[in-house]
Amino acid sequence: MRIWAIADLHLSFGTPNKSMDVFGPEWEKHADQIAESWKSLIHAEDLVLIPGDISWAMRPEEALPDLEWIEKLPGTKVLLKGNHDFWWGSLKKIATLLPPSLHLVQNNVFRWKDVAIGGTRLWDSEEYSFNSFIEFRENPRQKKSGPEDAAQEDLSEKIFERELLRLEMSLSQFPTDVKVRIAMTHYPPIGSNLEPSRASQILEKHGVGICVFGHLHNIKAGISLFGEARGVRYVLASADYLRFKPILLF
Repeated sequence: MRIWAIADLHLSFGTPNKSMDVFGPEWEKHADQIAESWKSLIHAEDLVLIPGDISWAMRPEEALPDLEWIEKLPGTKVLLKGNHDFWWGSLKKIATLLPPSLHLVQNNVFRWKDVAIGGTRLWDSEEYSFNSFIEFRENPRQKKSGPEDAAQEDLSEKIFERELLRLEMSLSQFPTDVKVRIAMTHYPPIGSNLEPSRASQILEKHGVGICVFGHLHNIKAGISLFGEARGVRYVLASADYLRFKPILLF
C-alpha cells in the first residue's frame, strides 16, 4: 500500500488538436511516457494523487477519453481541479461520467484507509514568485494580452482569498482518527524559501503532513524546489518536473 503523485497530465485524447507536442521535445508522446512509468511502479492496491490540469477538454464529454485512459492504469486515483480543467463543472454532472477508480476532491475530503486527502486549486499570489527558477518559453497557444488581462490581474487576490476559504473548508473535514493527512493544491501553497504563507498556515493548523501540487513547468536544469517546513513536506509533482514518472509520497 503506497501513495504516489503526478500532476499536470494535460491529456488530449478527446481533443487531439491540443497535443502537448508543441511545447517541446520532452512533451512528445508524454502520455506514453507516463503510462510506461506508472505501470512499472504502481500496483492495484496503491493510491495515486493527481493535483490538477488533467485534461485539455472544455466539456465533461470531451474529457471522458482522458478519464478512461487514467481508469485503465493501476491504482485508486484522486483528482483535483487545475486552472486548465475547464471541463470540470458541477460534481453532480461529472459523477455520471467518472470511471469507478477515480475520485474527486472539491470542497470535501477523500478517505482511503487511514489516510485523508483534502485541498483546493489555489491561485497566483503576490506572496511569492518562481520566475527566477523557470526557463520561459513562448506558448504557441497563448492569446495576445489585452484589457481583459489587466482586469484579471485585479481579480487575482480576490480569487486567491476565495481559494483560501475553500482550503479551510476542505481541511476542516479531516476525520480525527486518520493517521496521515495529505493536502493537494494545484498552485504552490508556499514560496521556494519555505517561509510561512497564508496557505501554509492553514496546512499547519490542520495537521497536514504532506502537501503535493503542480502547475510549475520548465524548471531550470539542476534546480530542486521545496522540502519540509514546520512539519509539512511540500512536494512539486508537475509531470515534466518529474520526467513523467510518478513520485512516491508515502
